[in-house]
Amino acid sequence: MSSLKQFIRNVRAAKTIADERAVVQKESAAIRASFREESHNSDLRRNNVAKLLYLFTLGERTHFGQIECLKLLASPRFADKRLGYLGTMLLLDENQEVLTLVTNSLKNDLNHNNQYIVGLALCTLGNIASIEMARDLFPEVETILASSNPYIRRKAALCAMRICRKVPDLQEHFIDKAKVLLNDRNHGVMLTGLTLVTSMCEADEEEGGEQGVVDIFRPVTGSLVKTLKGLSQSGYAPEHDVTGITDPFLQVKILRLLRILGTGDARISEQINDILAQVATNTDSSKNVGNSILYEAVLTILDIEADSGLRVLGVNILGKFLTNKDNNIRYVALNTLIKVVAIEPNAVQRHRNTILDCLRDPDISIRRRALDLSFTLINESNVRVLIRELLAFLEVADAEFKPIMTSQIGIAADRFSPNKRWHVDTMMRVLKLAGNYIKEQILSSFVRLIATTPELQTYCAQKLYSALRDDISQEGLNLAGAWVIGEYGDALIRGGSYEEEELVKEVRESEIVDTFQAILHSSYAGQNVTEYIVTSAMKLTTRLQDSAQIDRLRRILLSYQTNLNIEVQQRAVEYGNLFAYDQIKKGVLERMPPPEIREEQRVLGEATKKRNSRAPAKKKPSQITEQDMLLDLMGGDSSMPTTDTSATVNGSANNADLLADILGGDSMASPPQSTASPVNGASSQQNNMSSIMDLFDSGSTSTPQPQPQRPPMQSSASNDLFGGMGSPPPQQQSQQASAPTHTAYDKNDLSVTFTVQRNAQAVQVMARFKNQGSFENIGALNLQAAVPKSQKLQLQAISSADLEGGQEAQQQMRVTSVQGPPPAKLRLRLRLTYSKDGGAPLTEQIDWSEPA
Repeated sequence: MSSLKQFIRNVRAAKTIADERAVVQKESAAIRASFREESHNSDLRRNNVAKLLYLFTLGERTHFGQIECLKLLASPRFADKRLGYLGTMLLLDENQEVLTLVTNSLKNDLNHNNQYIVGLALCTLGNIASIEMARDLFPEVETILASSNPYIRRKAALCAMRICRKVPDLQEHFIDKAKVLLNDRNHGVMLTGLTLVTSMCEADEEEGGEQGVVDIFRPVTGSLVKTLKGLSQSGYAPEHDVTGITDPFLQVKILRLLRILGTGDARISEQINDILAQVATNTDSSKNVGNSILYEAVLTILDIEADSGLRVLGVNILGKFLTNKDNNIRYVALNTLIKVVAIEPNAVQRHRNTILDCLRDPDISIRRRALDLSFTLINESNVRVLIRELLAFLEVADAEFKPIMTSQIGIAADRFSPNKRWHVDTMMRVLKLAGNYIKEQILSSFVRLIATTPELQTYCAQKLYSALRDDISQEGLNLAGAWVIGEYGDALIRGGSYEEEELVKEVRESEIVDTFQAILHSSYAGQNVTEYIVTSAMKLTTRLQDSAQIDRLRRILLSYQTNLNIEVQQRAVEYGNLFAYDQIKKGVLERMPPPEIREEQRVLGEATKKRNSRAPAKKKPSQITEQDMLLDLMGGDSSMPTTDTSATVNGSANNADLLADILGGDSMASPPQSTASPVNGASSQQNNMSSIMDLFDSGSTSTPQPQPQRPPMQSSASNDLFGGMGSPPPQQQSQQASAPTHTAYDKNDLSVTFTVQRNAQAVQVMARFKNQGSFENIGALNLQAAVPKSQKLQLQAISSADLEGGQEAQQQMRVTSVQGPPPAKLRLRLRLTYSKDGGAPLTEQIDWSEPA
C-alpha cells in the first residue's frame, strides 16, 4: 500500500481528470479494504486516515472513515490522537450521529495530564460541539478556565465561547471566570478572554433582553481603558510588535468591547472618551495596521455617546481614509460615512469634494459606494452643486448605475429644488442623458410638475420639442415629449416670449407632424411610445389649424387601425370614429386639468401610489374587476370598500352616466330624483346614450332605466386618456377623510396605518405601508393577520412588496362575524416581515386593538 506522499505524487502526475479519478478510486478502494481487515497496526491506520483527509480536501466522499478517526482517539499515542482529532473536526459535524461516541473520549482527554492532549480536546470541542455535548462537557471547560497553565486557558476560553453560543443558558457559569481572564497578565489569555466576553455581550444584545451581561461587565471598563492606554503609549515591544505598533490585535479587541459597553450609557462613554481621542491622534496612519486600529476607534466613537468634537474627529479620520491608495480602505470609509451622515451631516459635508472625486475611481465598487453617499449629502443649500456633479457622472456612468441615478436625482430634485424652472431643466437633462433608464414614477412626477405649472408649459413644450428634433433614441424623452406636445401643442405653435431674456422659437405645424412620423418609423417606437404618440396625434387634431396637417394626423391614425397590438389598434379605431363628431371630439380632447395634490403628500409618493394601484401584475387575474378599471380611469383610489362600490360598476345606466360625464353631460349637477322629468331626465340620458352608441358604431339607442339611487362614485377627471393624471373625486376624498386612521407600526422607517370603515355587513380595513426613508429600500414586505375565532378575515394581496424611498403600498382586509353583526372593536394579531436594502429579513409580531 502506498504512502501519503506517493499518493499525492500520483494524483498530481495525472494529466487528465479521468486519470486523476482513476487514481482516487483505486486508492479509495484500497483504504476501504484496509479498514475492513481491522488491522491493529496503528501506523497503517494513521496512514489511511491521513490519505482520507487528503481525499477530503479534493472533495471526495470520506464518510466511510469516520469510525477509524474515533479509533485513533482511543489510542494512547499523541501522534494518533492528533490525527484522530483533526479527522474528527474535518469529517464530522454536530449533526452526525457518530458524534455521540466522541463525548466520552473528549471527557477523558479534557482531564489528561498532558497539556497538548487537553488542547487537542478543547480545540475539537470548540469546533464541533453540539447542544448535548456542550451541556455534558461544560463543567470540565469551566474547571480548565481556572488552570494555572496559560496554554490551555487560552483554548478553554475559545471553547467556552462556542458553548455559550450553542447553549446561552450556560453563560452564567463562565461570567466570573471571564472577568478574571480580562485582567490576566498573559497576552494570549487576555486576547481570548476579550473574545469570549465580546461574544457573550453581543449575544445578550441580540436577544434584546435587559442587557444583563453587558451591565455585569461594565465595571471592568476602567481596567480596559488602563490597558489600552498602556498599549498606545508604550514603546517598542518585540513580542507583539507589528510594523512598529504594539499589539494591534489586542487594541482592536479592547476597542470593540469598549464600543459594546459604552453604547447607550453616557457614564461609560464619558469614561472612554479621552482614551479614544488619544488613540485617534497618536496612532500612525501611514501603515495598514494603524488604519485598522483607527477604523475600530472611529466605529467606537460613532456608536457610543461621544461628544460632538470627538465625532468630528472620527469623521475627519474617515475623510483621510478617502485619500488612501488602498481600495479596501476607501471602500470601508465610504461605507461608514453613509451611516454617519445622519449623525454628523455637517462634518461629512466638509469632505464632499473628496467624495465626489471617488465617482471617477476605476474601481466600480468604490464608485457605487460614493454614489450612494453623494445622494445622502444633498440638501437645500448644495442641491445645485451636487446635482450638477451627478449629472456629469450620469453622462459617463455605466449602464447599471443609470436606473438608480435617475430615480435618486428625481427624488432629490423634487424634494430640494430651489425653483420649478431649475427642477424642469434638471429633469430634462436626465431625460436627454438616460431617458431609456428612467422609471415610470419619476416620469409621472415630471409630467405632473409640468401640468401644475402653467407658466412653464410653453417653455417645456419648446424644450422637449427641440430635444426630440435632436435625439429620438431615449424612450423617456419620447414619452414626455409626446405627452407635453399633445397637451400644449397650441402654445408651442403660437410662439411668443418666455420671460424677457429668452424667446420661444416659432415652430411650424408640419414640423411637429414630421417629428411624430420620424419617431413612429424609427426602431425606437416601442409599444409605450406608439401609444403615447397615437393619443398625442389625436389631441393635436384639435390644437392645429392647418387642415392638411390634420389630415396627415388622421392618416397616421388610420394606418394603426390594423396594428397587431390590440391596445394601439383599439386607440386608433376609437380615435378615428371621433372625427365624425367634432363637438364631442373637442370635449373629449380638451386640455387635461392639473391634478389636485394634497399638501401633505409628496409628488413622487402620489405617482408611486398610482403606479402600484394600476399594476395588474401585482394582482391575481380574478381580482382585476371592472371596478378597478373604472377607478383607474377616474384617478380614484382602489382602496374603497367593495360593499360600497359594487353598485357603482353594475348596470348600463351607471356606465352611461360615466361616459356622459366624459362627453360633457350634466349628470353630476344634482342627484336624480325618484321620478325623472321627461325633458331633463330620460330624454337627456337617451340623447347621451345615443351619441355614445353612434360614436362606437352601435345601432342600439335603448334608454336605460333611471336608477332610484345615485352611485357614490362620480368623476370630473375621467377624461384622463393617459391614465395617471386624474385625481380622486371630491365625494370619495371626503369619505376617506372621515374614516378613522390608526398607526399600527412605526419603526425602521416603515410606517403601517389602518383606515377603518364599517357597514352593516363587515368592517373594511385598508392597511397602508409607507417607506419613510429617503434612500433605503424596503423589500419582501409581507403582512399576515389573525382574528378571534368568532370572526372571519379576508386578506387581499399587497399592492407592492418592494418600496423605494418615499413610496407607499396598500393592502385591504375585510372582517366579518361568524354570527351576528360585525365586531364593534377590532382586535388583530399581526405578523410583519420585511428587509432593508437586501439585508436579513426582519419579523415583527404585533397585537393591535382598535382605539375606542
